[in-house]
Amino acid sequence: MKKLIAAAVATSVSAIAMADISITGLLKTNYTHKDYQSTLVNDSDVFSSEGDIYINGKNGDTSVVMNLGGLDSTAESDGALTVEDVYLTTKIGDVNVKMGNYDNGNNPLRKSDRSSRFSATTSLGGFNLGYLNGNGNDTDKQNDEVSIGTELGGVAVSYTAKDGGETIKASTSMGGVNVSYVGLPSDTSKKDRQLIELSTELSGVGVKFGQADADADVAIDGDSWMGDFEGPAVEFAPKNGQDVTAVELSTSLAGNKVTFRNISVDGYKDAGYDWDMNKIIVTRPLASGATLEVTYKDINDDASATTDVEILDIELAVKF
Repeated sequence: MKKLIAAAVATSVSAIAMADISITGLLKTNYTHKDYQSTLVNDSDVFSSEGDIYINGKNGDTSVVMNLGGLDSTAESDGALTVEDVYLTTKIGDVNVKMGNYDNGNNPLRKSDRSSRFSATTSLGGFNLGYLNGNGNDTDKQNDEVSIGTELGGVAVSYTAKDGGETIKASTSMGGVNVSYVGLPSDTSKKDRQLIELSTELSGVGVKFGQADADADVAIDGDSWMGDFEGPAVEFAPKNGQDVTAVELSTSLAGNKVTFRNISVDGYKDAGYDWDMNKIIVTRPLASGATLEVTYKDINDDASATTDVEILDIELAVKF
């Protein structure tokens, strides 16, 4: 009897301990066919996979997050499991604290970056105040950032002072149209970037428009619905001074989400470097719990006749 009681108590304690730990993740597998218009480039067929595991441990107002990635593989190579983000979030009075090694997230204007960081945020008198250390330039990631945000007449605004420049954001809704602005003014001449986005819904059709502008000595190298311009597997890498314009239409059709995008990159100082892409994405949740996504891309690159390509990508993804 004592052994049974001890086992029951141990099981109960273990269940309580596990209740504060959650494990989630995702895995997607892709088949990608590339049909190049030039006979000088061989067409290709590639099977690949990408996976991530997220572990979250919680004790009161304190959480520890560990993200495991690197589960990416293709027919030529297998990825190795690596620890990506490891950070702690907690509260000290009314101040929210986040510290550890983590990514500063996708941004339509600039590429993301993973680094050791410390941030503190709080609200005071209708203002959101923030401090960040560890998000500086490429040679010194320990520079400070100080931010302040509030709402003025229905417009959400924020301003961040940081090493080498600033970040200015504003967003509002007018007559059913969502409007947002992001600016990255730089202390260095000819390196400013800015983005204006509009979105609304018309007769069941979602409509988006985005216009990102870059000065002559800087490039749009972010990742957003307007295009993946970041990392080794970019759709296209804009040159310094090239602007990005994107239009999206999306709707539901027979249980599928259907999205059309047109993305164009132009404005380079030399002629012949414009680039544009038409993209159609069909997404459907399956009864099995997975999601099927079929993407067709037609890319036209004025810089080279050998890079014009049509791409068909079939993806199965599951979150758990």
